[in-house]
Formats: sequence, structure tokens, C-alpha cells
Amino acid sequence: MGNKAFHIVMYPWFALGHLTAHLHISNKLAERGYKISFFIPNNTQPKLEHFNLHPDLINFISVNVPHVDGLPPGAETTADVPYSMQSLIMAAMDLTKPTIEAFLKDLKPNFVFFDFAHWLPALARPLGIKCIHYCIISPATIGYLLSPARRLSEKHLNPPDLMEPPLGFPLSSIKLSAHEARELSNASVKEYGIGVSFTQRLLTSFTECDAICFKSCNEIEGPYSDYLENQFKKPVILAGPVVPEQPTSTLEEQWAKWLDNFKAKTVIFCAFGSECVLKSDQFQELVLGLELTGMPFFAALKPPVGAQTIESALPEGFQRRTEERGVVHGGWVQQQLILGHPSVGCFVTHCGSGSLSEAMVNDCQLVLMPHVGDQIINARLMGGDLKVGVEVEKGEEDGNFTREGVCKAIRSVMEVDGEVGKEVMVNHAKWKEFLLSKGLESSYMDSFIQKLHVSIAISFLN
Repeated sequence: MGNKAFHIVMYPWFALGHLTAHLHISNKLAERGYKISFFIPNNTQPKLEHFNLHPDLINFISVNVPHVDGLPPGAETTADVPYSMQSLIMAAMDLTKPTIEAFLKDLKPNFVFFDFAHWLPALARPLGIKCIHYCIISPATIGYLLSPARRLSEKHLNPPDLMEPPLGFPLSSIKLSAHEARELSNASVKEYGIGVSFTQRLLTSFTECDAICFKSCNEIEGPYSDYLENQFKKPVILAGPVVPEQPTSTLEEQWAKWLDNFKAKTVIFCAFGSECVLKSDQFQELVLGLELTGMPFFAALKPPVGAQTIESALPEGFQRRTEERGVVHGGWVQQQLILGHPSVGCFVTHCGSGSLSEAMVNDCQLVLMPHVGDQIINARLMGGDLKVGVEVEKGEEDGNFTREGVCKAIRSVMEVDGEVGKEVMVNHAKWKEFLLSKGLESSYMDSFIQKLHVSIAISFLN
């Protein structure tokens, strides 16, 4: 089957991290001549257009997001609402089902890549369309939390259950504290959409799809991938690192000038993504921890709970004390370009998969501060299995961190003559070299595409 006949639809969950991850793999597929139809909420399209490197092959199709009672007017993605309203965004996405069905009947693609729209496989199957669950959550996370070995269709996971890995799970550094197990247990049963829990939604997606695909490598998560293939009894295909292309834009002048004031590898960059909102006291502990290091820092954070602006939430006297060496910014920044700036030596991250992908192909040392869900497993994988970063210590029961803990983790990775700093620097350099090695991504993508072709051929035979 030639490239011209090979047509893929993308319908990711309406969260910016999921949308951009699906666009990254769309770019990799379009590089090889494949046609992509990318479903995207109306007003979100302009935010992602600059990431579309192949507009001749990647066609954005605007989707009108139906209004759901309780959602602010115009809300389309999780970035438009507080965390407590994410379920309503999911409910709105579920209401697009008739629209998506009409599009699929018209487009007649070979594949639809999806993640949280658990109803897509049942909709696509009668149309002869293969459904690929393109999961931006790591194989380790899915294996630990959602393995069929946990028999989640029969019982709810209690916190003590989550403290232990499921039956047959590979040996690893992944362990959960009491507060993490409690939060994940509560989240698993919460309604996500209308009449379906988060766990039910994901389990249906994984059990009903034709194949599961991850943005990962055998060299990093092979045992977890094999475990999932055995558990779900269906193909698990790894697409490789899917390293984001370097942006063609340049860093905003005000931030470029500010960063240029400091020596190489001396600035701490702290960013927690588009959705993480800290409690007020934890926000203050974080920025006071940055101050305590005595190093220059640039923090891109959302205002904490209850605060309208970043400035109003800062500790008293903080701006005056740090004005020569610190910035706390409440707006969007060009994270990829900042990570690549020569003066940045440390990245304090919430451990979202997109941020970790960008960090792993740069030189800055990693300080890990996970907040929810898969970020926790990602942090254990990075800090424990791969030893490429240091996690900030948190209270076992309450999950709170202190300014001293933040400062200690940063100093431990920035002191490259120290035992910890040296170890993470060497390991990070090794994995960066591997991820950027010539031919790695190409060979993974070739294998990935070959497996897609095979599945189409089998479907024709059937």
C-alpha cells in the first residue's frame, strides 16, 4: 500500500499536552508522506498551528465543542478551566461523537489515533477503521496503575493495593507514598465525563482498541512494554522518542536579554506546565526554596489557588530581595527555547511527559517535583530507574514539600563535583546522546509504520 492511500485521523484528548504530543507524531508521519486529518477544537487551532511543520499533509479540522452546563463560555481544553472542571471538558468532548462519526464516514481513514475518547473503537469498527490508542502516558505508568492483573473491572483499588505493584510487574524503582496512593485511589473512581469513571474510560480505551502505541523506546521502557503486551493481549508498538523538532522561532527578546546576563549553566528554570496550580503555602515554599539557593532563577508558574495574580501571591519582600536575580512569571513562555539557552543549568519540572522529553535532549540538570497521576511514576522512572534527576522530598502522609527540601534537591544536582550531581550529569548525558543518536528515531518510526501496514494488510485478509 503506497503512502498516498495511507490516511490517519488524530483525535486526542482536549488537553494541550495531549494535542501537542499527537501533533509531534503527526509531523514525523507527514515527513514520510502520510496524510493526517487532525481534529482540534475551534479556538485552540491557532495555538498549535506553528507546530504544524507539514501543512500540505497535516490538515487541521475544526471541531465545535458543545456547551455543557457549568463550563465557562468558550472553554475548550483543560487549560481553559481549573482542575475541578476537567470532567466537564471530557463531557463536552464526548458530545462530539455524532460529529466525529460523520467526519469518519466522509474521510474514510485507515486509522484513527485517540486516547481518552473511549467510544471511538466501537464507532470506528463498523466503518472498517483501525483504532490506535496513542498513549502519551508512559508504559510504566499504565502497567503499574491499570494492568489487567489488578482486576479493576471487579474491584476498586484501595490505597494499600496501590502501595504494591501488580502481579508480574517488572522489578523497578517505582513505589508510591501513602498520600500518593490515597490521591490516585480517589482519582480512579471520580467521574470523568458523565456516568463513567477515569479508570473505566481508560480501561475501555485500552481493551477495545486494535493496538496500543507509546512514545517510548525499548532501551528505556522495554520491560514495561512487554508486560503490557502480555497483559492486554494485543500489539504494543513503541514509536521511539518522538523528539520534538527545534522551534523555528527565537526566544522573546526580554527573556533572551535577561538570561544573557548570567554565566553558563547557572540559572534555575522552573516550570510546571499549563495546568498545575499549587496551594498558596506550597507556592510560597517553592519560590522561597528558589531564593534560598542563592542562584539566579526563572519560574514560569500559574497563580496559586485563590490568587488572581502571581505578584499578589509572592511572599512579603520577595521581589525586593530577588529583583537582581529572579523572575516569577505568570504567563506562557517558550519552554523549549529556554531549556536550550546556555545560561540554564537546572530544570525544576512537574514531570509531565512533554516537559521530560524536552529536558532529556538538553543539558540542564533535572529536579523532579511531580504533582498528580502519571507525573509520579515518571519521576520514579527518571530519578530511580534512569537516575537522571533528583526528586524533591515530600511528607509521606501530607505530600507537602519545604523550601529547604527544594533548595537541597537543586543544590545536589548543581554541584557537579558532588557524588549525586556527578551521577545524574553522567547519566543524563548518556541518555541525551542515545536519544539524539543518528538513525534512532528513523529506525523506530520505520518499524512503527511497518507494523501499521501489517495491521492494515491483516484487516484486508480478514
